[in-house]
Amino acid sequence: MTELTSQSLEVLARLIRKGEVSPVEVAQAYLSRIERINPSLNAIVTLAPDVLARAQDAEAALLRGDAVGPLHGVPLTIKDTIETAGLRSTSGSAMRADYIPERDAPAVARLKAAGGIILGKTNTAEMAMDYTADNPVFGRTNNPHDSTRTPGGSSGGEAAAIATCISAGGLGSDLAGSIRIPAHFCGIAGLKPGTGRVPGDGQFPPGAGPYSLGSAIGPMARQVADLHLLFGVLVGDGKSFAGTGSLADERAALANQHVAWYTDDGISPVTAETRAVVQAAAGALADAGLSVEECRPLGIDRAHDLWLKLFSRASVVLLRDVYSGQEEKAGSFVRWRLATADDTPSPTLDDYISSWLERDRARAQLIEWMKVKPLLLSPVGATPAFEHDAHKVIVDGISLSTFRAFSYSQAFNVFDLPAVSVPAGRSAEGLPIGVQIVGRPGREETILAAAQVIEEALGRPLDSFHSV
Repeated sequence: MTELTSQSLEVLARLIRKGEVSPVEVAQAYLSRIERINPSLNAIVTLAPDVLARAQDAEAALLRGDAVGPLHGVPLTIKDTIETAGLRSTSGSAMRADYIPERDAPAVARLKAAGGIILGKTNTAEMAMDYTADNPVFGRTNNPHDSTRTPGGSSGGEAAAIATCISAGGLGSDLAGSIRIPAHFCGIAGLKPGTGRVPGDGQFPPGAGPYSLGSAIGPMARQVADLHLLFGVLVGDGKSFAGTGSLADERAALANQHVAWYTDDGISPVTAETRAVVQAAAGALADAGLSVEECRPLGIDRAHDLWLKLFSRASVVLLRDVYSGQEEKAGSFVRWRLATADDTPSPTLDDYISSWLERDRARAQLIEWMKVKPLLLSPVGATPAFEHDAHKVIVDGISLSTFRAFSYSQAFNVFDLPAVSVPAGRSAEGLPIGVQIVGRPGREETILAAAQVIEEALGRPLDSFHSV
């Protein structure tokens, strides 16, 4: 049999249920690989002390013939911003370095109810504030493909752990691409559901206030079928699938659907390699019978500015509250954010309300536009993974901030549409390049089906990565 830790989450769950492997055997395989791989990667930052005990419980349940959930005995990891009962949850902040929650976030509770075993917590940007997995508590996580580069953020530790097969899958969170960008950088798949499809309670920073317009917790895994399995658990009670149909049925329903693809959002240019990968993904969808047209969606060119107007100031208010009087405990990015917060005048209440109204109008217009073209295909961002500590990237001779370069992802937090990132190619340096498929509200299963078409047509870039 192929090494256990390289099996997809879906296959691993099936092997355990059929008794072909034991949960204890699986847990031991993951713990052994973590011991070998994680020290140089720094993706899992807190290891759960009860992994083997939980695996023994899972094995005993199978021997008794108990009814088991769809994730029974499968090892999973959780981003360190999402609370796990009895397991340190720091959000990468020295202010929370010793924080141990008493309760699981609802999303974590659903994974456990489905039989999942929590391996540990994965690294994140401090307070989930930038596109890295680097913080004062645990330091930086390296990109699995090039240790001089970031795995992305803020769910970068989760992406790196899954990519290197030290986790079968798990949870990230996304307010500005924080699931999709690490998935793109590390060569895995990641789903940002629509806000509220997966319970968002029990994370810090909380998905509340202005963040509630576009923040989401979602699944990350090596393959699209695994995202579908995790999503089915997360939108139900954890014991069964709820609100999700068959991925095969969704694939069949894709025929003749219209897709708008674009590589120019009017905000950030993309690399030639990125454009070529998106074109190839569009070709794969066309070959599968979808109607594909190059066309920039309505209002996309306003999304980056609206993100800044709606969410940026909220981050300043949050950081000032958390670090008040103890700013010296902040890491470099948070210190910079606090120091420069007033370089731009804060918006008036009227300005903020005006931006919110503009967002709602633009969102309604885009959703109406998508009645004709219900699927969108785009880059995840302007470039593959950039180097640690980079603040700028150069694309076609144009210097972009690393934040602006990922306007393609930010758009769908602003407009609260479900979006999935799937690997579709590589750069000349061997770095993964993902593409993003976006759907209308509530159509997560449809975009997962389209992502699976692309995955099968263009290959899974990490199939050979397990040798690391």
